[in-house]
Amino acid sequence: METAMEAAGRDAGTAATAAARVALVGVHGFGTHHLRNLERLQSAGTVELVAVADPQPPAPGGVPPSAAVYPGLDDLLEATPDLDVIIVATPIQTHAPLALAALNTEAELYLEKPPVASLADFNRLADAAGQSGHGVQIGFQSLGSHALTAIEQLLAAGTIGTLEGISATGRWVRDRAYFKRSRWAGKRSINGVDVVDGVATNPLAHAVATALRIAGARTTADVASVETELYRANDIESDDTSVIRIRTATGLPITCALTICAPESVEPYVTLQGSAGTAVFHYTEDRLTVETANGRTEETYGRDDLTENLLAHRRNGSPLISSLLDSGAFMLVLEAVRTAPLPAPIDPAHVRWEGDGNAGHAVVDGIEEVLERAGRQHATFSELGLPWAAAAPTTFRFPAS
Repeated sequence: METAMEAAGRDAGTAATAAARVALVGVHGFGTHHLRNLERLQSAGTVELVAVADPQPPAPGGVPPSAAVYPGLDDLLEATPDLDVIIVATPIQTHAPLALAALNTEAELYLEKPPVASLADFNRLADAAGQSGHGVQIGFQSLGSHALTAIEQLLAAGTIGTLEGISATGRWVRDRAYFKRSRWAGKRSINGVDVVDGVATNPLAHAVATALRIAGARTTADVASVETELYRANDIESDDTSVIRIRTATGLPITCALTICAPESVEPYVTLQGSAGTAVFHYTEDRLTVETANGRTEETYGRDDLTENLLAHRRNGSPLISSLLDSGAFMLVLEAVRTAPLPAPIDPAHVRWEGDGNAGHAVVDGIEEVLERAGRQHATFSELGLPWAAAAPTTFRFPAS
């Protein structure tokens, strides 16, 4: 006969292996990525997608038949008990209220990047997360790359000598349609509500977050200063071509030179500048190239899925790969962008347009070389003496602790 202790152990084991009940908030945009990933995990028996919420319903067949559809998170939570994980993949300005609502349940939270649109909201969310005791994973997927461990090992071994600086370089193409896809695209705020869309805080935010992680800058205490120099070639509120210069608490410079006004999209990369060589990490491809006097090596690595990592955290307390508190350093960068002067328009004489209509996209003259120089020299565009660089670096003053 089974003893009470054996029964308790069996029940605990069943709970540990049962499919996690998951709700997804936001099924369009990047939400479609989560739908595909949840379909994979549901096929493996790891999760059950029990409900989704979106004011714009999913297309017929877009979610599993077992998933109930609601117009908003409040309706979903009222009708759906015992959730294990809530994934929020919605517009930036909605992250804070939705995340706070999710933390009022017993579920773990996966919150897409950027976490929230202001440092004040980040602090509120961090307090709520601490009180709830639940895990909060932030959707910086690149941080799951196994290449980051390889980078730690090569730095510890002195393979590229002393690390002297880090640069993040991103040049993508975004056309007029990109800024017309939603009412918040290209906005710094809507009706007084912070949005902080921009090249460094949204499309190429992973470049910033990955550079910070490699530098060991995770929390707000790990950053000493942030300087911004923001520009725009498009007729938008936010920046589309910018330099963010960060200095960590240990004095290491990180320079992020980014644009979505390039002639063609190139996989972004983070460069480690060492006294005896360089390492270049193409984070979207998990590809690491190392060059020293001994030659050149290149290797492609695997990647841990952040949703699976959050599930492991729920089951057995595995450390989160991209926790809320570890996004504090990134949030200081976002706050610097949020509070900086309006992005300076780039003189149209230095911008050409390629393509027609909504497919047309701005190209800043010579931007490829400009980004490389900025990262290599840890210089802003104005410091490089560019003819269109009419702004000057703005230093973000950290709030008194």
